[in-house]
Amino acid sequence: MSRVGAADAPALSLRGAGLRYGEHEVWSGLDLDVHPGELVAVLGPNGSGKTSLVRAVLGQQPLTSGRLEVRGRPPRAGSSEIGYVPQQRLIDPMTPLRARDLVRQGLDGHRWGVPLPSRRVRARVDELLASVGATAYGDVPVGLLSGGEQQRVRVAQAVATDPALLLCDEPLLSLDLAHQREVVSVIDARRRAGTAVLFVTHEINPVLDVVDKVLYLAPAGHRVGTPDEVLTTASLTELYGTRVEVLHHAGRVLIAATGAQADHDCHPGQALAAGGAA
Repeated sequence: MSRVGAADAPALSLRGAGLRYGEHEVWSGLDLDVHPGELVAVLGPNGSGKTSLVRAVLGQQPLTSGRLEVRGRPPRAGSSEIGYVPQQRLIDPMTPLRARDLVRQGLDGHRWGVPLPSRRVRARVDELLASVGATAYGDVPVGLLSGGEQQRVRVAQAVATDPALLLCDEPLLSLDLAHQREVVSVIDARRRAGTAVLFVTHEINPVLDVVDKVLYLAPAGHRVGTPDEVLTTASLTELYGTRVEVLHHAGRVLIAATGAQADHDCHPGQALAAGGAA
């Protein structure tokens, strides 16, 4: 059930959006709104266009048809209207960059030269670290933090400019269940504060409790709706063109493929091995 009203102007809006590379059509006719205080999960298998959608929203990949707007304007690279949380990736333990240094880059990393000392900026960094529960390790080198701690710091960096839209690109990848829950809690707190969230993921269960809508990109098209509307046997069977069984049990979604898709490594709640770039 959506937590926003119809009167709220969307932070992200796509109308008739399409993208192709040469003769290959990635997706087309895509209509989607992400409103303030709403979290939309993007699911789909490898090659379905999830990464291409991320690039389009970031202003790095122009559409070939239709319209994409962030706060009513075309997207542009480096916009302060968008906060970006990337996939978890290893950082060299010898990297001298501290957690607070990484967060500060979200405030003034776009400027040339060495950042000048500023009491106001330091106070803002402290505030951001506190908002994600990272105060205790603000002065610790980022490479010495756990994966979950690093992602908390990346969320703080992403929201430094108080963006209207938080774009999360597989932020739970390679994290264990406990750290997944921590990161989801931090992102959901930002959503509850009024930020629109577009959350690309290969597995729905870690975010199922906080999702308002799902955008499912698949070989035979796409579907937008609530999890109960999209994650059904009928819906996914149509999107994949082969029988897909969807079970809801104990607050989790379990997806199992049959026929031509039966050899996929399909974990509980994982969208038909849907992690990976397109």
